[in-house]
Amino acid sequence: MPAHPQNQLATWNDSGMDEDARIVADPEVITPLGHEVFQIDTQMAGYHGITAGYLIRSEHPCLVETGTASSAPVVRNALAALGIGPSDLATVVVTHIHLDHAGGVGDIARMYPDAEVVAHELGARHLADPSRLMASARQVYGDKLDLLFGTLAPTPAERIRAVDTVGVIDLGAGRKLESHYSPGHAKHHVGLLDSVSGDLYVGDAAGVYIPETGDQRPATPPPDFDLGTAIASLRAFAALAPVRLLFSHYGPVDAVADALEKSAAELHVWVEETRRAHRFGLDLDHAVAMVAGRTQDRYAYLAPDADPELADKYAIVAGATANVAGIIHWLNKSAAK
Repeated sequence: MPAHPQNQLATWNDSGMDEDARIVADPEVITPLGHEVFQIDTQMAGYHGITAGYLIRSEHPCLVETGTASSAPVVRNALAALGIGPSDLATVVVTHIHLDHAGGVGDIARMYPDAEVVAHELGARHLADPSRLMASARQVYGDKLDLLFGTLAPTPAERIRAVDTVGVIDLGAGRKLESHYSPGHAKHHVGLLDSVSGDLYVGDAAGVYIPETGDQRPATPPPDFDLGTAIASLRAFAALAPVRLLFSHYGPVDAVADALEKSAAELHVWVEETRRAHRFGLDLDHAVAMVAGRTQDRYAYLAPDADPELADKYAIVAGATANVAGIIHWLNKSAAK
C-alpha cells in the first residue's frame, strides 16, 4: 500500500514518469468521504461540480469513473496528491461507457500501466476499440464533442476485464467492490457496492443529483432508455441496502430510500408528460417544451431566484432535449413491438 498523505506532492510527465516540475491537485477537487473514499471533481468541460470520480484508497487502490478524456490530467493530479503513483493504482472501474464517465479510460490506463480496467461486457469492447462509439458521439455532438469530452483512447484488450450480471473487484484486506448489472439508462450499466463503506456507486441509473439544491432529475438519453428496466434497477439498488449513494453527477446522498423513490417518481413524471406529447404527434422541440413546462416547478435550481449558472452547467448532463429524445425513442420501440 503506498504512502498517501493528503497534501503529498507528486511529479509527472505525460507518460506518468517523474520530472522536475512539481504539481499538486487543487484541494477543492478532492473531498474526503470517509472509509478511505475520496470524491474527485473531474471538471467536465471546465465546470466544477457536475462530474465526479471516486478513489477507494484501499490496499488495492481503485478508481471508480475516470470522467472525460479531458479530465484525465485532473484525475492524475488528484490521485498523485492522494499518494497514488503510476504503479499504485490496481483497478479502474466504470459504471458505463458514456464519455462523461469513461472517456478518460484509455488515457488513465496509459498513465497507470498496472491497473486492470473493469466494465460491463456489453461496453467493454468499445473501450478496446472506441471508433464506433466516437463516431456515434460525433454525430450527436458535432464540434462540441472536443470541448465536452475529448477523444476516448483505446485500452489494450488484455487489460480489460468484462463483468456480467455480478462481478467482484478485490480491494484487498477482505474489502471488495461488487458490480451489479443495472440497465435502463444504458444497457452496459452497473452499480458498484463497497463491502466496507456500504457506498453504492449509482452512475446514472438513479439520475442526476444536484447538491446545491437537493434536486434530482432523470437521465434518459437514447438509445437504451427503458422505463421498466430502469425502475427494476432502482428496486435492485434498494434491495442491496446501501448506506449511501454516490452519484457520478454529483456527490454523496445519505437518504438512500428517499433518493431512490424520488428517482423513480421523476422518471414517471417525465415519461407521462412525454407520452402525452407523443400522443398529440408533437415533434421533439414541442415535446421538450411540454415537459419543461410540466417539470419547471419541481426543481429549485430552475427557480427565478436561483443561480443561473446552475441551470447552464446541469444542462450538460441533465438536458431536457436528450432526456425527452430518449423517452420518445423508447416509446417508438415499444409501439413497434
